[in-house]
Amino acid sequence: MLAWAARGPSFHVSAVRSHGTLATIGPVTIQENRLRQLEGTFEGGGGLTIFHQRWLPDGDARAVLLIAHGYGEHSGRYCNVVDEFVPRGYAVYALDHRGHGKSEGERVHVDHFDDYVDDLRTFYDYVRRETGELPIYLLGHSMGSFIAISYAARYQDGLRGLILSGGGMGRKRSNASASPEMMADLAATVSKDPAVVQAYRDDPLVYHRSPPESRRAAMAVLREDMPGLVAAIKLPVLIIAGGASPLGDGEGSKELYETVSSQDKTLKIYEGLMHEIHNEPERARVFADMLAWLESH
Repeated sequence: MLAWAARGPSFHVSAVRSHGTLATIGPVTIQENRLRQLEGTFEGGGGLTIFHQRWLPDGDARAVLLIAHGYGEHSGRYCNVVDEFVPRGYAVYALDHRGHGKSEGERVHVDHFDDYVDDLRTFYDYVRRETGELPIYLLGHSMGSFIAISYAARYQDGLRGLILSGGGMGRKRSNASASPEMMADLAATVSKDPAVVQAYRDDPLVYHRSPPESRRAAMAVLREDMPGLVAAIKLPVLIIAGGASPLGDGEGSKELYETVSSQDKTLKIYEGLMHEIHNEPERARVFADMLAWLESH
């Protein structure tokens, strides 16, 4: 079982053992339930309250999956990943990026893309102190893959490996299969499963409007920086994407694979799958490949 430990002045956490009770410990609030899921908050850059959660296996954890979610969504949409990997001995940790989900901040606004990276670094320190020497794999999806790339380019020594899903090089891409109606409705790009699409549309924590202009400016800077960031990565990396994604994930992921400096790198494009390959009906195939890669590392 993972041990809880004291941490630096910005994080001091102790175990909350009683189920269904809420505790406030310094700047961190903790909620634990019967599913061994624990929720909390920490102070991000600029004093914003950032929400996070984790799920632990029943026995000793073998490794950690640290999730950086995509644009406009939140960490609560990764239950399929949790259901697959926690029973196999992986502890799963995830945060809601600033301006997303249950975290504070103007919705999807960001002054500088590095603000996401700084929050992730604070969260990583929290996870590392809690999990001791367990290997940590960073899983980034879509926008989260850009965050993961930016993070790994600077802090890769603290990671065992990197999994990049549905991303690419951060450049604007097009796909002939994408109609104007589909691109105006991001829900239509996530999955072939109508239930997943409807849940996305109905989720009050998902952002459904156009991004603010300030965000567009921050992303433009990121696109300029992305080739250098990708080239700086040398740790093992698994790149996965849906070949049928209207967002051009397959094309972008191939370019990412060619640019990353890692000697140990793997690319898998799943033909017929949409943007959220972890939420597709064929996700068992995706998870089997992820598990095989994790086991080999």
